[in-house]
Amino acid sequence: MKSFKTIFLFLIAIALYSSAMGQHKYAYKIYDKDGNISDFQKMLDSSLKSDIILFGELHNNPISHWLQISLTKEIYAKKSDKLILGAEMFETDNQLILNEYLQGKITERNFKAEAKMWNNYDTDYKPLVEFAKNNNIPFVGTNIPRRYAALVHRQGFDALLGLEYDAMKYLPPLPVPYDAELPSYKTMLEMQGMPAHSNENLPKAQAIKDATMAHFILKNFSQGKVFLHFHGAYHSDNYEGIFWYLTQYGKKDNLITITTVEQDNLNELHELNKGKADFIIVVDPDMTKTY
Repeated sequence: MKSFKTIFLFLIAIALYSSAMGQHKYAYKIYDKDGNISDFQKMLDSSLKSDIILFGELHNNPISHWLQISLTKEIYAKKSDKLILGAEMFETDNQLILNEYLQGKITERNFKAEAKMWNNYDTDYKPLVEFAKNNNIPFVGTNIPRRYAALVHRQGFDALLGLEYDAMKYLPPLPVPYDAELPSYKTMLEMQGMPAHSNENLPKAQAIKDATMAHFILKNFSQGKVFLHFHGAYHSDNYEGIFWYLTQYGKKDNLITITTVEQDNLNELHELNKGKADFIIVVDPDMTKTY
């Protein structure tokens, strides 16, 4: 009888433990491109073996930003002066201001006043910039100046050819390669409720951003370095956008991509999210937003 009671209590304990584990609520999980469960360590190990890491974020997602600074610190701990950071959030014509701040030549007040800061800079990107500043890590502004992206949106790529000579240093070499059949660019028109033949400049404005970021990543990369780049997930999902332009510009290996998605169920990767990137960070949609 005592043995039976012991077994009975043991089974109850297992049932209670299993129930508690089943109720555990995760903030995020990481999967590989095939939908297999992965983790931060595997993502870090792959990053350390890569030349260029494209980290796609959801701009207002705190998990994205926390993992960005975490990955930055871990890579720096292993690679030290080999690490280079870059971001969509800083434009190429603000590189001088960014450099002056990183070098301690101007105050944060001047930096914020004169650079074209995103509204969520303090919560989401300042930790990266300050870590770079404190550890002498190069930080590259890779995005096209917004006035030129707007110009492409209005008039197409050819409008860039009419810019002053001095403007060309903020742009990739012209003309840029462009494939209107890439799904990400076609989807942009569909999301706007437009047929494929209307407002063809909309995806071109996206493409010139992707091309500029890819160009300035490669311009500031050299063999033996690790370039960690931050941008909206749409700029590298499905190995398009920046990734596609990197390959067009000759960089075809030692690249990895990371993306961030939201799912109600974190226990498996949805079919629509498989193949989006080498590592897919799946976040509970109830996660608080930074703005």
